Amino acid sequence: MRVIPKSLSRPSTLVYVLHSPRLRRFVRTQAQYEYSPREDYNSSEFSRSTGLATPRQLAQYLDEYVVGQQEAKKVLSVAVFNHYNRVRANMQVLEVEEDESEWSEDSQSDGRSGAVPLHLNPHPRRSHLSQGTSLPFQLRYSAPTFEKSNVLVLGPTGSGKTLLARTLAKVLDVPFSVSDATSFTQAGYVGEDVDMCIHRLLQAANWDPFRASTGIVYIDEVDKIARKSNGGGIEGSRDVGGEGVQQALLRMMEGSIVTVPAKGSAVEGPGSAPSEGRSRPSQRNANVGPPKPDMYQIDTSNVLFILSGAFVGLDNIIKRRVAKGSIGFTAELGSNDDTQTSDFMPFFTPNRRPLPNMLEHVEPTDLVKYGFIPEFVSRLPTIATLAPLTPADLRRILTEVRGCLISQYTALFGYSGVEIRFTRGALDEICDKAAQRGGGARGLRGIMENLLLEPMYEVPGSNIRHVLIDKTVVRGETSALYWSKGEGAAFWTAWTEAEAREEQT
Repeated sequence: MRVIPKSLSRPSTLVYVLHSPRLRRFVRTQAQYEYSPREDYNSSEFSRSTGLATPRQLAQYLDEYVVGQQEAKKVLSVAVFNHYNRVRANMQVLEVEEDESEWSEDSQSDGRSGAVPLHLNPHPRRSHLSQGTSLPFQLRYSAPTFEKSNVLVLGPTGSGKTLLARTLAKVLDVPFSVSDATSFTQAGYVGEDVDMCIHRLLQAANWDPFRASTGIVYIDEVDKIARKSNGGGIEGSRDVGGEGVQQALLRMMEGSIVTVPAKGSAVEGPGSAPSEGRSRPSQRNANVGPPKPDMYQIDTSNVLFILSGAFVGLDNIIKRRVAKGSIGFTAELGSNDDTQTSDFMPFFTPNRRPLPNMLEHVEPTDLVKYGFIPEFVSRLPTIATLAPLTPADLRRILTEVRGCLISQYTALFGYSGVEIRFTRGALDEICDKAAQRGGGARGLRGIMENLLLEPMYEVPGSNIRHVLIDKTVVRGETSALYWSKGEGAAFWTAWTEAEAREEQT
């Protein structure tokens, strides 16, 4: 094999020519055509005009509200940033196509019958030829139409999937709608149609179809639309809440025109058409302005879809695929030492070590076995997994992030004029109980509610002004400690002594 440099679209492109008695093949190491941005492209001006942050800035903003899940934050930040770069590039392609259509219309208008003056309308892409360029022509290829990459987020309950979506909706100055897939059914049956998520997106865009066509749709609990098995049911019955919803989402996720009705007075907006009733003609003519449409046409080709779900039971499917058993004298057995890599999935996992996150090894075939049709899975090329929260993550949720639980309950007691304090040992004990209970951040809130039930019942309307929660209170050995008005010094002394006592133990 010998290497022959050949100029295709750039000087650095190489072509490997494979010589054989009966075969001669060209293997390209680069793209055949080079697509470069327009000459008037300025990335800094684009960032300022759209107000879109970089992926690193988006991830840093998510760190203030969501604990851990760095990989999922990177995936979502990059997906959002690339989505709007892709939208801008596609809009430029549409502008070029509109210029070409205007040129063709001008050329056709010059073909009128009779003697008319000669008007020369050069093609927009060949206008440079009139400046003395000689043949042969150097073709200029337009930029390709970038396809979107929808995102699927997997993770256990309470790991922060919904919070990630809500936080992104706050920071992004773009239409962002959140829908729940549990209420979706196939068209014609009781329940919500899948078009309802586009209707919510149009509401978030203030009834602006152009802004809605470049927004983001977040669909939660998508694992609830998995295909149901026909065990015990009528053979061949329609799965209107599972496979039927997946089929309805196919074209919408790929890109199609969705017709969204304006529901009149039920949903007021700039484009909604209120009912006039039997008003007089003079009153009807008094409304100055163009007529408001009753239907909106939303193109979902530039709408990014982010789907999330807990996918309970998917880890068992992955285990059956990864942990393949074997027997015989030459069977490969896994090592039992603690130095084995996290990629090895043992059949029996010791309780003294944390369980590996099986969702990190998910493959499209696992989602198909779970109940999703292959066409639906192929439209979700990007998959992000969230890991279960550790006790250290739960501690940060209690005290560090914005809107942490301790600050919420402190403000809640503050409305009654009561100061509440927690010792470090109490916080550690709460996190350990939440980790054993499961449920992530939601399980943590459940423990806090049970722990503070008695103080929240006794404090309002009483003379209590100080409440202390230590490790013994969390364990249930003693009740919460109370101090009345004017006993602040004793309260602070008891808190200091409890901290010192727990540090010694």
